[in-house]
Order: sequence, then C-alpha cells, then structure tokens
Amino acid sequence: MASIIKNGSVADDGWQLLEAGPFLAPGESGFVPEFPAGDIVVPLSLWRLRGDELIARSGRVGVLLEADEEPESIAAQLGHFALVAVRFEKFSDGRGYSFARLLRERYRFRGELRAIGDIRRDQLLFLERVGFDAFELGEDENAEAALAAFGEIRVQLPAFRRSASQTA
Repeated sequence: MASIIKNGSVADDGWQLLEAGPFLAPGESGFVPEFPAGDIVVPLSLWRLRGDELIARSGRVGVLLEADEEPESIAAQLGHFALVAVRFEKFSDGRGYSFARLLRERYRFRGELRAIGDIRRDQLLFLERVGFDAFELGEDENAEAALAAFGEIRVQLPAFRRSASQTA
C-alpha cells in the first residue's frame, strides 16, 4: 500500500486509482469487467460512461480530474464523490491550484481533495492553502521528509494587507 500525506501526516493510501481502458471495452469473456471492491478513483471519462454502476457498487468513489478537465464538469455530481484527485502533469502547471479553489469555495466540496502527479515538497504548503488536504508525492520524494515543508516556509503578507498592529 502506497503512502500519502493526508491532514498533516503520512498515511496509508486505501484508494485504488483505475485506468479507464480496461473498464470501457469487453474483455476476454466478452463482458465489460466489473469494478473492483473497495475505494476507487476513476478518470472522468469512466465516470461519465459508467457513473450509475459506480454509484451502485459497494465502496466509495472518487474522480480524477486531468489538467484539461474543468471542475465545472463535475459540480453537479460532487455529492457522489468522497475524493477528488487533481493531476499535476508538470511541477510548473498551476491549473490545479485554481481547480482546488473552485472546488472548495464555489462548489463547496468537503470531501478529500488530493493532489497527484508531479508533486514536490516545495509545493505542499501552497497546495494546502488553496484547499488540498492529501498529497501523493512524486516517485523521488520522501513523504516523511516532506512533512517538514509545512513548517519551513513562512509566507508574509504584503504590507498593504497587514493590519496596522502587524506593521508596527
């Protein structure tokens, strides 16, 4: 079981991320495979095609948003998801930050919001500030060591945003 950072500590990841391909076409038996038991995260394309089946199965359902898929596309279905994962293809891609803000503030998503993909220690505090509460780090990152990032970086407000008592 892989480790993630969730709510400020390293935790075992009980979610299984599925690829869409095997669940879209008939297998050797001639039938489209059933979904595995347990908690699963599915790509948005799979959710769109087999959402009713995913809701009916036992286990929780999460959805994966790629960088080119907008949060608005799942806004009406957010009540069905215990988790929304946002994939960062590249460290420098900032769209996921906007997605998190929209999901938390505009669409009031209160489930787990997970950043996955090219996630690095330097991003953690900033990802948390926009609403992410779980992080699947890149392969070359150590989750235990990355926890220190939450206490290392201090962001000071610009002078025009500080109260008079803070600037004195």
